[in-house]
Amino acid sequence: MKLSIGRMPHGERNLITDVPGVRVGHATIDQGDCHTGVTVVMPPPANPYTNKLTAASCVFNGFGKSQGLVQVDELGTLETPIALTNTLNVGKVHDALVSYMVDLCAKDGFRLTTVNPVVCECNDSGISDIAKRPVGEKEVLAAINAADVDFAQGAVGAGRGTICYGMKGGIGSSSRLIELDGEVFTVGVLVQSNYGASADFRAATLPEGLAECDKGSIIMIVATDLPLSCRQLKRMLRRCSVGMARLGSYIGHGSGEIAVGFTTAPRVKKGHFESGRVLCEDDMNLPFRAVGEATEEAILQSMLHAGSDVKLNGQKVPSLKEYLSNM
Repeated sequence: MKLSIGRMPHGERNLITDVPGVRVGHATIDQGDCHTGVTVVMPPPANPYTNKLTAASCVFNGFGKSQGLVQVDELGTLETPIALTNTLNVGKVHDALVSYMVDLCAKDGFRLTTVNPVVCECNDSGISDIAKRPVGEKEVLAAINAADVDFAQGAVGAGRGTICYGMKGGIGSSSRLIELDGEVFTVGVLVQSNYGASADFRAATLPEGLAECDKGSIIMIVATDLPLSCRQLKRMLRRCSVGMARLGSYIGHGSGEIAVGFTTAPRVKKGHFESGRVLCEDDMNLPFRAVGEATEEAILQSMLHAGSDVKLNGQKVPSLKEYLSNM
């Protein structure tokens, strides 16, 4: 869906997969009272454990149950796909990623004895019976196998049951291009949106009473091919909050706001040492702007691609696109 957010150019698809090699896949569950799923962001290496990428995370408000962030921050690397799901399914998705990585390494002739899956979550219990925990290894593998450069947005995968500013939320994505020294780099963002009070939404005046306070969570995944250190990536992730704030969020007490990012830029290993290009610190303003713009647009895309829905208690969850078209 075409939007005009900020002043930087989009990538070809305006998706996180504009970063070369990145793919995204979903598995969506609609069975009885279960309306949930899993979304995976696949980094480019065929085996991310044996070809670790520089990574970082940023916790704006820690009301969340994510796994794997401690090691990402300690070592500055990513060694598995990143999976998004609902709150009570984190453990099952983590276990599924372990199985996937064990099998992947075995095929490469490598015995895996430790691995750090990254799993993030939002609570979708308004629309889905979260206690039934239907997302397991079958669904995670289906999402991995479905991963591609083109993928659906809105109420799919981990965004199937989410609510954003009282409207239907979901999965959204956007990208921005940066030109430096004649080279073009890409910054891509994918969100799982499930937060925000309707009265605070700044993109439009929403009906009163849809969401009284800012709670729920938003997960933001950032990918780029810019050559950055893990410290620079963390600085960049902090600017995801710019996109949230532009739409009205004050990052409430009961909402888990978490960003995870990685760069696909290569590092050269020689003996005991690594080397590679790193962006000059004085040139970080463009990445900061890019991630702020892309986060803002990704959140809007997550809402605009989602149709209206109904909570388990029978309350309607409006669609932002339908609401705006009827104004």
